Amino acid sequence: MPMAVEVTRRRFTADEYQAMGRAGILREGDRVELIDGEVLAMSPIGAPHNGALNRLNRLFNQRVGDAATVQAGGAVRLDAYSEPQPDLVLLKPRHDFYASALPGPSDILLAVEIAQSSLAYDRGIKADLYARRHVAEYWIVDLVHGVVIRHTDPVDGRYRHVAAVAPDQPFAPTLLPDCVVTTRDILG
Repeated sequence: MPMAVEVTRRRFTADEYQAMGRAGILREGDRVELIDGEVLAMSPIGAPHNGALNRLNRLFNQRVGDAATVQAGGAVRLDAYSEPQPDLVLLKPRHDFYASALPGPSDILLAVEIAQSSLAYDRGIKADLYARRHVAEYWIVDLVHGVVIRHTDPVDGRYRHVAAVAPDQPFAPTLLPDCVVTTRDILG
C-alpha cells in the first residue's frame, strides 16, 4: 500500500524574492511577480498591450505634472509576501523617486493593469490583492472589450464600487481629480 505524502507549498517573502533576483535565480528579463508568497509567471506582452501602456504613460505624464510620479512597469511592495508589477501606477511624489524603497500601498494613488489574455487574473486575483492592501483605486484597461473597469473604495478586502466606464465619459483617479481622461484617450 503506497504511503500518503503530504505536500505543502513554501511561501517566499518579498525579501527572499529580491534575494533570488540578486543571486541570478530570477533574471531581470523574467516576467514574474510575487503574489501571496508565490512566484507567478506573467502573461507575455503583445503589441496592443504595449501600445496601450505607451499611450497611458504619455497621457498621465502630460496630465499629472508634479501631483504624482508615473511609474510604468515597476514593482510595488504591498506586504511581506506580495510584490506585484502593475503595468502603471501613479504614486505620491517623493524626493528620491522611490530609489530608496519600493512604493507601498499608502504611496499608490492609482494602480493600472492592462489586460488582454490576463483579464480573469486581473479581475480576480489582482483586484482582490489590491483591495486587501487598501490600494485606493485600481483600473483594468480591458483590451478585449474596449473598456476601462474602475475599482474604488476598498473595504474589508473588496472594492465596493466596480464599474466599466463608457468610451467618451470623462473620469479621473479619485485622488487626482484634475487628471481627467476618457477610455477613448487611453485606448485610442
